[in-house]
Amino acid sequence: MNFDFSEDQKVLRDSVRKFLQNESPLTVAREVLENKQSHSSHVWNGLQEMGITSLMLPESCGGFGLGALDLCVVAEEIGRQLTPTPLSSTMYLATQALLLGSDEAQQQQWLSRVSEGSIATMAAPLDGKKTPLPIFEGGVLNGKAALVPDAMSAEFVIVLAQDNSQQPVWVVCELSEQVERTALTTIDEARPFGALNFNNTLAQPLNKVTDALALLDKVRNRAAILFAFEQIGGADAITEISVEYAKERKTFGRAIGSYQGIKHKLADIYTGNQMARAHCYYGAWALDTDGEELAIAAAGARVSACRAFNYAAQESIQVHGGMGYTWELDCHLFYRRTRQLSLILGAESQWNERIAKELEVKFLSPQAKA
Repeated sequence: MNFDFSEDQKVLRDSVRKFLQNESPLTVAREVLENKQSHSSHVWNGLQEMGITSLMLPESCGGFGLGALDLCVVAEEIGRQLTPTPLSSTMYLATQALLLGSDEAQQQQWLSRVSEGSIATMAAPLDGKKTPLPIFEGGVLNGKAALVPDAMSAEFVIVLAQDNSQQPVWVVCELSEQVERTALTTIDEARPFGALNFNNTLAQPLNKVTDALALLDKVRNRAAILFAFEQIGGADAITEISVEYAKERKTFGRAIGSYQGIKHKLADIYTGNQMARAHCYYGAWALDTDGEELAIAAAGARVSACRAFNYAAQESIQVHGGMGYTWELDCHLFYRRTRQLSLILGAESQWNERIAKELEVKFLSPQAKA
């Protein structure tokens, strides 16, 4: 079992890193945050021209037909630069739902647009909690989706709704003028959210879904691993920033990095990052093979990446001292992102419970004992 990426994937990583370092430095994320923009269209168009939005798409939809590992590589680089684009809502969520829940003809209708750079999103309770769902009846959608990533820029949306018998059903629809959009204030407005209000909006069901809630669970597992790669990318980036600052900042005539207290902080951050990376690589393998280990691998990647990124972002503020919490430094950009990513798919405690349940099934069930 090889947990490393191939040479082609490493070339992809280097190409994306070079592009994002040049075109999406942290000043771009700060600009989107300060000006309350939906995303950086320049960076998004550049990623589309590089073929990033086509990585996991079938060739019949204008894609490259590659696996999940390639998208994991890209996600880590997106996290390193806090790149303000709708890649997560489009590729981690909407695209995954279409790949799992629609046939080839329906995929060609919608995923071909993704390969050309269209922005998509998903309206569903990604945090795992029960919430009121829009109503789908007679081919039209009515009701409100309260918390939707990239709702202000998306061109179409995959919605978890309920039919007239209150059974969950997945539908896809255009975000036309019939849909009222409301921007929401969140902790990280470089990754914005909005609310959608559907009013007799034409929609079509995803035509290969047999169990709507099972599909939601599968999408959450896939997204957990992809977001985890974003988180370790962000954790590595803020660690590097903290190390460089500790080398340059001096007190009592010595670089602060020479003091034991700072050394221990940085060593603890590095250790957490490496532990999370091991879980993420296992998750990437499970995602690419779509094996039975996917659920527990996703939960492990989710928990470890949340902890690593949270700890790295918090301690970086301490390493930077009195300037760490100010607007001028970039520490708050990483802290904003880690707090938002920690909650987008549900709290860490939910994923801890999933690990416990998966281990119980594996080792304590009658089948396992037999």
